[in-house]
Amino acid sequence: MNGLLGLSRGIDRVNTVIGRNVSWLILLAIFVSATNAIIRKAFSVSSNAWLELQWYLYGAAFLLASAYTLLENEHIRIDIVFAAWSRRVQHWIELLGHIFFLMPFVLLSLWLCWPWLARSFRTGEMSMNAGGLMLWPAKALLFTGFVLLLLQGISEIIKKIAVMRGLIPDFNMPMGHHAPLELDEELLEQAGFVDPHHPDADPRAHKTGQEPRK
Repeated sequence: MNGLLGLSRGIDRVNTVIGRNVSWLILLAIFVSATNAIIRKAFSVSSNAWLELQWYLYGAAFLLASAYTLLENEHIRIDIVFAAWSRRVQHWIELLGHIFFLMPFVLLSLWLCWPWLARSFRTGEMSMNAGGLMLWPAKALLFTGFVLLLLQGISEIIKKIAVMRGLIPDFNMPMGHHAPLELDEELLEQAGFVDPHHPDADPRAHKTGQEPRK
């Protein structure tokens, strides 16, 4: 199990770096949008390439950060129903949901996306709008987003099984009235996480050098 937890930590680190950095694409998209609007109003000049670049950037931020959203436990669930169950039942719901809903959906999406992406790349598919951009980079972003989500799904399944077996603490705050009062320091050390009682420690930061949150 230690090897699988090491794999999980590696996946988490990759998706954390990607998720935190792609947020800058939103700022870049705003800059492109504002520049395009100013040029269009001031000089009556515009291009479909600028317009398509905006949704490329927004799409990249959304798709590449989806795995990070799952990692941070910020994905959508029906809280009013989920919170009514004990934490053990919540664990089972999340585990079975990952295995029987998330993973099949992601694998099916990858299977359908690959020939669609390959054909677009092979033919050099371009936008149907005059002066538009190539389409295969946008389709590649979609495929990459599902790959990252697949990897994060694997990581979440590993961690969920480890939590249910008592090998690592439950870092996600339980919902309802079943939250534990504190994390087990010994389990934190065994799992490779920092001491939760340190004043600057973040229980979800790994010992591998990840900066604690402020």
